[in-house]
Amino acid sequence: QVQLVESGGGLAQAGASLRLSCAASGGTLRLYAVGWFRQAPGKEREFVAAVSRSGVSTGAASGDSVKGRLTIARDSDKDTVYLQMNSLKPEDTAVYYCAVRQVNLFLNANTYYTRESEYQYWGQGTQVTVSS
Repeated sequence: QVQLVESGGGLAQAGASLRLSCAASGGTLRLYAVGWFRQAPGKEREFVAAVSRSGVSTGAASGDSVKGRLTIARDSDKDTVYLQMNSLKPEDTAVYYCAVRQVNLFLNANTYYTRESEYQYWGQGTQVTVSS
């Protein structure tokens, strides 16, 4: 079972940027499609962005909440997946979770996943707090 470690969260002012990282402890992310989700206080966890195992395909939540501001990328050399968060808003305040789904290299390498139920393993989350 892969252990996921998120980092990069913290306190930021509105308009600033943060970059979250997701890495595997004792394993590798190269076998997995990866997604980022977030859960704000009093709200359900929601999809933010995802990347396929191959890194070729990415997707992000639709709507104005994240559009154009939160982007996902994977660095295979560093075996890390990032969530770049720009132009932060107070409503971005949440715990951010990294999740992975093991996929078959020959069948689904270019597929990314947007639903919580599609992911097998989750990190503990990293808190992002944006002040106005």
